[in-house]
Amino acid sequence: MLSLILAAALLSDPVSTPVVLPSEPAPLHATLLAPSDTRAAALIIAGSGPTDRDGNSPLGVSASSYRLLAEGLAAHGIATVRADKRGIAASAFAGGREEDLRFTDYADDARAWAAETARLTGQPCAWLIGHSEGALVAQAAVEDAGDAVCGLVLLSGAGRPARVVLEEQLGPQLPEPLRTQAFHALAELEAGRLAPDAPAALAALFRPSIQPYLISWLALDPAELAAAYDGPMMIGQGSTDTQTTVTDAEALAAAQPDAHLVIWAGVNHLLKRAPADRAANAATYRNPDLPLAPGVADDVAAFILEPR
Repeated sequence: MLSLILAAALLSDPVSTPVVLPSEPAPLHATLLAPSDTRAAALIIAGSGPTDRDGNSPLGVSASSYRLLAEGLAAHGIATVRADKRGIAASAFAGGREEDLRFTDYADDARAWAAETARLTGQPCAWLIGHSEGALVAQAAVEDAGDAVCGLVLLSGAGRPARVVLEEQLGPQLPEPLRTQAFHALAELEAGRLAPDAPAALAALFRPSIQPYLISWLALDPAELAAAYDGPMMIGQGSTDTQTTVTDAEALAAAQPDAHLVIWAGVNHLLKRAPADRAANAATYRNPDLPLAPGVADDVAAFILEPR
């Protein structure tokens, strides 16, 4: 009897499989995590910067939030694909030249991965789960995705234009005149113009090669995209997130009143339990052993599996 129980347990374990998506100038790489009793499928879309398929980054993030989310969803029968963005990790050779990158490239990749996720799992469509900047990628991708996308789950996403959020994040950290120079550069980029006079001290953000991408990103308004989308939408936001805020989630919900809004108390940007104190909050970014906050995976799964 014990051997039968162990065999059943092994059969129910989700299977992790590397998957590849053809792309130019090189293929994109991802992980499919599929339970034996797959009931739905989703694509997890990474946030900004060099964030990999697990939600980690060489810039001090090793929380593995996307891997943990995928495992939590698998326990509910939801298969996921989580991909390395073009130019990142195993998809590094798909990056091309930085000056040629546009926000629409990420949206195009998300649409292609959504179709591939549905095909791989035998589902009629795939959900787009976008985290942080990935939430905006999901919103942009769904515009021309047709029936390949079941709906949107927007986690820790901005609800206001990127310039507003960046000014809110940068303002307290920058002394004058650097703050004024940075805000002027953001205004120029939002208007669709290059900012050759951007401060050299902020080259990591404003270097000339990244400015065309910034222009394509700053042109988007997440609230406008939310208002235009009439499919199922969940908005999930932690109350101790120091990068996006409850204000952003409420802005998205106000733009799309049919969306399902969930605020997780004491949860930060990486969907972990964390205090409001910035130092203690940031420490969770480097702790892969810290689980996702209770309720996050359960709430996302319940929304995806809700009868419609």
